[in-house]
Amino acid sequence: MMDHRERLETVLAGETPDRVPIALWRHFPVDDQHPGRLAAAHIEFQKTFDFDLLKVTPESTYMVKGWGVTDEWRGEPEGTRAYLERGVRHPDDWASLQKLEPRSGLLGDQLAALRSITRALGPGTPVVMTIFSPFGQARKLAGEERMLADFRRHPDAFTRALDTITETTLDFIDELKGTGVAGIFYAMQYAQYHKFSGEEFDSRCLPYHRRILEAAGDFWLNILHLHGSEVMFDRVTDLPVHVINWHDRESKPDLKAGKSLFKGAVCGGLRQWETMVLGSPKQVRAEAEDAIRLTAGRRFILGTGCVVPITAPYGNLEAARRVVEGK
Repeated sequence: MMDHRERLETVLAGETPDRVPIALWRHFPVDDQHPGRLAAAHIEFQKTFDFDLLKVTPESTYMVKGWGVTDEWRGEPEGTRAYLERGVRHPDDWASLQKLEPRSGLLGDQLAALRSITRALGPGTPVVMTIFSPFGQARKLAGEERMLADFRRHPDAFTRALDTITETTLDFIDELKGTGVAGIFYAMQYAQYHKFSGEEFDSRCLPYHRRILEAAGDFWLNILHLHGSEVMFDRVTDLPVHVINWHDRESKPDLKAGKSLFKGAVCGGLRQWETMVLGSPKQVRAEAEDAIRLTAGRRFILGTGCVVPITAPYGNLEAARRVVEGK
């Protein structure tokens, strides 16, 4: 029987593993405010479900709080926090951003948590760290309306800020290489046709994404997450990643078509709300089995299109896990 790493390496090689791998992930609100508790929550989650990889999910603002973002926990069912104050409130604020030190503050806390997690789980369980794209970070800093407006109306100031955000991200990824993680989970927001035009994405967005993913090239398990609907799947298939994850049940392409467009592995098959939260274990099983049929169980990781909400019943997570075991 393969361990988790061997199973995923087999999948990435395009070969047939002993069973289809599975990975589900979630936020850990309140616990995510302290590196020790964040690590303990992830370790316990992995010990409970024994997924084939552990995607570490810190608070969604961990990369931007050093630039003045404040938030609080208000019970949002996805596990994310509500914004109290943005770091950018005026176009001129973009120019004030300075590089953050990756070994201190919240970034340093994440490094400590990751070292604890990888030590506890060992090399047989791959761990990947969530990295938000520069555009996702810019949205968290300013809000979507201002971010999109300044992208077009104040391109020089916005580009300078993107450069600063990217340099900070690259420094953080360099520090990740000493934590024992297998790769990054690169959350690419705004690779969506109703947010940017194809020309805008290709000329002004894609170079940043490529630069970050190339910097993560020393890792063996880098996952690209295309967030939202109307995703630009056709524009990212040549990026240096091993797995693409997207809302395949809500946004084209489906899993079968995605596999035909991308030479690596695809991850998905389960709807995060309709199935994992509101469905029954029977519905989880049916949707998972359909995804395995669509992909023929090759170059495929069973998962959701995004985080599993914290309100998902235990029985639904367990049902998904049992499907790949043939139980």
